[in-house]
Amino acid sequence: MTAETLRIHPDEPEPEHIDAVVRALNAGHLVALPTDTFYGLAVDPVNLRAVDRIYDLKSRARNKPLSLLIAEVAQAYELAREIDFAFDRLAEKFWPGPLTLIVRAGGKLPLRVTAHTGNVALRVPEAPICRAVVARFGLPITATSANLSGHPECTHAASVRDQIGEHLDLIVDGGPTARAVPTTIVDLSGGGNSWMILREGAIPTHEIALALQR
Repeated sequence: MTAETLRIHPDEPEPEHIDAVVRALNAGHLVALPTDTFYGLAVDPVNLRAVDRIYDLKSRARNKPLSLLIAEVAQAYELAREIDFAFDRLAEKFWPGPLTLIVRAGGKLPLRVTAHTGNVALRVPEAPICRAVVARFGLPITATSANLSGHPECTHAASVRDQIGEHLDLIVDGGPTARAVPTTIVDLSGGGNSWMILREGAIPTHEIALALQR
């Protein structure tokens, strides 16, 4: 059975539609929605059964943590520990935006979400739908790309439906995503203001390095 599709305005999300998405998340459902890069798979990260559905659908290795979307920088301080200058500088410069920061996880997140690594990947997206959902939900949501392993990422709701619609409960159609390149991933988990580019994406490495110059 193909997932229900819910059309939401990409720039001015209708509150009643956001409430519908939040109800789906609270029910443990698997939701696809547009981020500022690709469509992503959203679940309640503390609902371990829902988290397992993502790992199963993606055939994702259980030692790979899921990235989380947050609505504002302040949420990162509740979810992470040992945040330092490098995090503050990059978050100030590039959030909201296509930058994923890996930091040491605090004690509020289930170990399964961190894949027992002790780390968590966080991002404040530019996409208004995502931020509205997170703000209304009161918790971060997962954000791994809404595609099968080895298949292309999706920039339209129709592509999500064609590729994995039968495995989802709800697809949020917010139109095409703003970009067709992935986020840049920076690992800050080493502490001491150390940093490492794990994937260069929408933000070039030289811009990261420039932002971290004191």
